[in-house]
Amino acid sequence: LQRKVCRFCLRGKFGQVFKLLEKSTKKVWAGKFIKAYSAKDKENVRQEISIMNSLHHPKLVQCVDAFEGKSDIVMVLEMISGGELFERIIDEDFELTEREVIKYMLQIIDGVNFIHKQGIVHLDLKPENIMCVNKTGSKIKLIDFGLARRLANAGTLKVLFGTPEFVAPEVINYEAISYPTDMWSIGVICYILGLSPFMGDNDNETLANVTSATWDFEDEAFDEISENAKDFITNLLKKDMKARLSCPQCFEHPWLKQDTNTMKTTKLSKERMKKYILRRKWQVNTNMRINHI
Repeated sequence: LQRKVCRFCLRGKFGQVFKLLEKSTKKVWAGKFIKAYSAKDKENVRQEISIMNSLHHPKLVQCVDAFEGKSDIVMVLEMISGGELFERIIDEDFELTEREVIKYMLQIIDGVNFIHKQGIVHLDLKPENIMCVNKTGSKIKLIDFGLARRLANAGTLKVLFGTPEFVAPEVINYEAISYPTDMWSIGVICYILGLSPFMGDNDNETLANVTSATWDFEDEAFDEISENAKDFITNLLKKDMKARLSCPQCFEHPWLKQDTNTMKTTKLSKERMKKYILRRKWQVNTNMRINHI
């Protein structure tokens, strides 16, 4: 494989991503180069590869090969060239309506449903990890399984990592996690299409907001959102994880079961989302993940 730098490939927190050219076929792949000096580092990356090998689905980025060196491991991934979903949405030429939101949410839940059926939790669902397959279509894929964990035979699983405003209360409280932990994150992603429900001025404030699980639809950005959409979000952002919708229950919710071809559409404001993206980019440079606080 011949490699060259590509600024517009997948983004990884723990490694660089290069464009890879397979000489024999001229096919282009994305190569995630991860520094792994210790035995523990290598085992963590092997775990990510093992999990990805269980996740062959159209809505999930595919790992087709991997190579291990003395101090790094290379994951060969399918190339996804469309950029982040939220970056696409805030483009001036993109008209955001509930119809479009439903189409994207159905794809996200489809991918997460498959992950859960394999006995795995993603644990890092957030806008940055939802990528458009290409520059023009509406198909998306979920990426970055570096924090994913297998629940099968894991006993009581507790974690203390994730991205502050997307992690569920049970993560911050260091309580047992399960599939509903991902469902909370889906609720935040759906809510954030209007604005971010929990983001504070810093990560500590954000974590406190999540722990209290206090939020509402009082902002004027929600005046144009349907009651069914609000009900959908409400049933995901439940502090009691047992009360949250599962993926199969999401598919049965009236909001997602609508015929998107005939439903009424109202243009939604994107100003809050633009502010979220700008603010999050600034915060990423000053505060990293929970386990770095």
